[in-house]
Amino acid sequence: MHNHHPLVGRALSGAQTRVSMRPVEDCARFILRIEPQNLAAASAVWGASLPASVGGLVSGSGRIATCIGPDEWYLIAPLTEQDAIETAFAELYASTIHSLVDVGHREVGIAVEGPEAVLALQASIAFDIAAMPVGSGCRTIIDKAQLILLREGQDRFRIEVWHSFSDHVWHLLAGICREIELGV
Repeated sequence: MHNHHPLVGRALSGAQTRVSMRPVEDCARFILRIEPQNLAAASAVWGASLPASVGGLVSGSGRIATCIGPDEWYLIAPLTEQDAIETAFAELYASTIHSLVDVGHREVGIAVEGPEAVLALQASIAFDIAAMPVGSGCRTIIDKAQLILLREGQDRFRIEVWHSFSDHVWHLLAGICREIELGV
């Protein structure tokens, strides 16, 4: 699958770049659906507390979890941990109703970083990106393409977008970044 990754070899950066973009290394990605009252059981299987409120994001040890709905979480982990995660959640079915779906085949990541990252994203996203707290995540839309947006730092974002829309999102943001560099 990696050989067909649409963003392999791409990067937008330079010495004077106010916004840089790069593909995020491939990883395991899951959608977890579980009743909020069973969140402690899922957290135990995940190995860390999953965020309880929509928009919450926790990260550590290479894993990222964000709550994107009242009973929905987007989970990211290193590829080397994928089988162990799937096995652990499969064992949880014996005691807790839930759904864990591997979406790693359909999603790719794009890192957007730099002092003008907020401006670049704001040019194509309808809500106030500057008001998005560091350490939060949400489902949103860029030019009709659904994505998960994670704010990992003040000037660092991660976009998780469907493989089929990644080229479109990349070119849209690259154009915006060029306009920022030119002062347009």
